[in-house]
Amino acid sequence: MKVIIEESWHRELAGEFEEPYFAELAEFVRGAYRGGPCYPPPGLIFNAFAQTPFDAVKVVILGQDPYHEPGQAQGLAFYVPPEVTPPPSLRNIAKELGHMPDLMSWARQGVLLLNATLTVAAHQAGSHQGRGWERFTDAVVRALAERREHLVFILWGSYAQRKGAIVDRSRHCVIASAHPSPLSASRGFFGSRPFARANEYLAAHSIAPVEW
Repeated sequence: MKVIIEESWHRELAGEFEEPYFAELAEFVRGAYRGGPCYPPPGLIFNAFAQTPFDAVKVVILGQDPYHEPGQAQGLAFYVPPEVTPPPSLRNIAKELGHMPDLMSWARQGVLLLNATLTVAAHQAGSHQGRGWERFTDAVVRALAERREHLVFILWGSYAQRKGAIVDRSRHCVIASAHPSPLSASRGFFGSRPFARANEYLAAHSIAPVEW
C-alpha cells in the first residue's frame, strides 16, 4: 500500500508512517486487496484527509468501519455516493437533520468524516479491525486535539466515545449521544441536535458554521 495522503496530514502524521506497526498494517492491506474485494477503492482509502486538510478541520465525526457492500464506501465515514441507496444510519442522520445531507459538502467545509478503521473486506463488517488502523486514527484524533483549538467532536455511540476520550473538553466541544444506527437511534440520537449545537459552538468562537 503506497501511502498518498494530503500534504498537511502527511506533515502532522509523518512519525506514524515510520512506526513498525504501520509497515505491518500496510503489508496486511496490500495482501487483503490482492486476495479479494475490499473497500473503499485503494485510491480512496485516505479520502477523508484529501477532502479536509488538517488546518481546515472544524468538526470531527467518528465512525467505525467503512461500508462493506459494493459501491458504498468512498473513504468518508457515513457517506455514500448520491446514486447509492442511503444505509440505515445515514437515513437516520437525515431524519434528525430534516433532509438528506450532502456529506461530501460537509467534508469540503471542514467536517472530517473519519472511520476508526479505513478498510474492510467485502461483505465482512469489522474484518480489518485490530490490524493497526485504530492506532493510526487514534493518532489523528490526538493530533487534532493537541494541535488545534475550538474543534467540535461529534461522538455517536460508545465506540466513538471511547476513541474521543482523549479530547480535552476545556479546549474543544464534545457532543456525545447514541449512535444513529436503527438499533440505538431512538435511545438518545433523535433529538440530540448535534448539528445545531456544533454550529452554536463554532459561532461562539467566531468560526464560520457548517451548512449541514
